[in-house]
Amino acid sequence: MSNTVLEKTGSIHPSAVIHPSAQIAEGVVIGPNVVIGEGVKIGKGTRIIANAYIEFAEIGENCTISPFSTIGSEPQDLGYKGEPTKVVIGNETIIKENVTIHRGAACGDFTTRIGNKCLLMVGSHIAHNCVLADQVILANLVTLGGHVHVGFGAFVGGMSVFHQNIRIGDMAIISGFSASRQDILPYSKGEGRPPVPRGLNVIAMKRRGVTQEVRTATNEAFKLLISDEYNTTQAIEKIKAEIPMNEYIEKMIDFIQTSKRGVLLKSHKSGHQSLSEE
Repeated sequence: MSNTVLEKTGSIHPSAVIHPSAQIAEGVVIGPNVVIGEGVKIGKGTRIIANAYIEFAEIGENCTISPFSTIGSEPQDLGYKGEPTKVVIGNETIIKENVTIHRGAACGDFTTRIGNKCLLMVGSHIAHNCVLADQVILANLVTLGGHVHVGFGAFVGGMSVFHQNIRIGDMAIISGFSASRQDILPYSKGEGRPPVPRGLNVIAMKRRGVTQEVRTATNEAFKLLISDEYNTTQAIEKIKAEIPMNEYIEKMIDFIQTSKRGVLLKSHKSGHQSLSEE
């Protein structure tokens, strides 16, 4: 522990095992039987309660890491050959018991990223190269395949599973026991397997100060996007012609137009294809 820094109210339990390269800020609490391996940085005020395992990870300030969580272990990628990759976690994120966060595979920016003020509930799994924006909540046993991107303020219900490389849009809320191989539309409320959008997540928008006028226009655009009367191209043309644009509508349209796996919009098995596939 020769390279660690410990000041003020921090404490390290004598049973903890800490690699000499670890960088530990002031006020950090490290509980019994915690293992801090190579390539770890821990920001001030973070608590690592007990029996956690951490390596090749940068963890922000005032986080909570619960017992038996594992952060930064090797990715489940047969192409990984020990390249120097890592996990980066923001400030004030809560990681509950038995959560697993794998470090990046040797592609992209070699990093798995978790934002600020996220809550990862018991047993959730974040695979290699995933990116979670700020204030994401994953309920118990959510499983994200590699390279999944989860947008700001999204909530994913328990025991849900998501295919590698998909995107979950900002402020989407997804019911428990869901699964998807396609992107999830921003601001939508998804339900079922797959979680077909059933409505706009108005509550999340209200909590973040979105005005009623903007919510109403966004809801009208949303209804056109999921309507059986129009395909995606027709719906977008009608939105642009008839509905006052705002940043939320623009983001939904851009999300659809940039999708590589297709966006789940319609209530049928294959979902709805992206514009490039029409």
